[in-house]
Amino acid sequence: MPTALAGFDRHEFTHEAITHHYYRLGDGPAVIVIPEIPGITPKVADFARRVVAAGFTVFMPSLFGVDGADPNPAELSDLPRAGVGMVRAMGKVCVSREFTVFATGKTSPVVTWLRALGRAAHSECGGPGIGAIGMCLTGGFALAMSVDDAMLAPVLSQPSLPFGATPGRRSTIDISPQDLACVRSRCRDEGLQVLGARFQGDRLSPGGRFDFLRRELGDSFLGVELPDDAANPNAAIPPHSVVTEHLIDEPGEPTREALDQIIDFFRQKLDVA
Repeated sequence: MPTALAGFDRHEFTHEAITHHYYRLGDGPAVIVIPEIPGITPKVADFARRVVAAGFTVFMPSLFGVDGADPNPAELSDLPRAGVGMVRAMGKVCVSREFTVFATGKTSPVVTWLRALGRAAHSECGGPGIGAIGMCLTGGFALAMSVDDAMLAPVLSQPSLPFGATPGRRSTIDISPQDLACVRSRCRDEGLQVLGARFQGDRLSPGGRFDFLRRELGDSFLGVELPDDAANPNAAIPPHSVVTEHLIDEPGEPTREALDQIIDFFRQKLDVA
């Protein structure tokens, strides 16, 4: 077990002949923490532990990358290796049939597996339902998972698909019209709410995407948009990863307030005091 994942239990889950492993930790209602590119980094694992400490059971699937690897090692000599890890993870995603990277109006096939994992997690952990957070490339997955009644607390952190190569792609999100209609109906009829977070200048997660969600979901979409200067200046890339690489974990910092808002959202929706 990688040092960054100490304390987690590793399991496998198969649905419709697709198998991925995941890491589990905690007690209470289930929250699916879907990692960002390049994978389950130490900071993604740290965020998962924050969710656990708030009273939840985390299920953290491994969909790409090297589990526990640090994308930004302190040793200068390791920087090329870190870059290779990022490229390899992205390369796997781009050629995989499980991910819809460029097309608009489609839900990535891997979401079917994630929905099944969510149902199994709910059955195992109980409670009123489950939560999920997707980040970056996986940001929209939590939205598409919300066609299942068990999903009560979907969080979209800097959702980055489809890649914004054209204005149209920058003004939509990776979900099929049928799935979006189902989520819209749940928002209207059941009071489902969707929480999103991004940095205002993030080109990977453009503002038009949140505008689209506001148009489609109305007041049921709760968008949090942070100024770029709120991001951790020591991160290796421009402002992007709200609760991981660009988090400044100090009281009063906007990124910390966004993280706390996400945790409170899980608590409210899943009835955890």
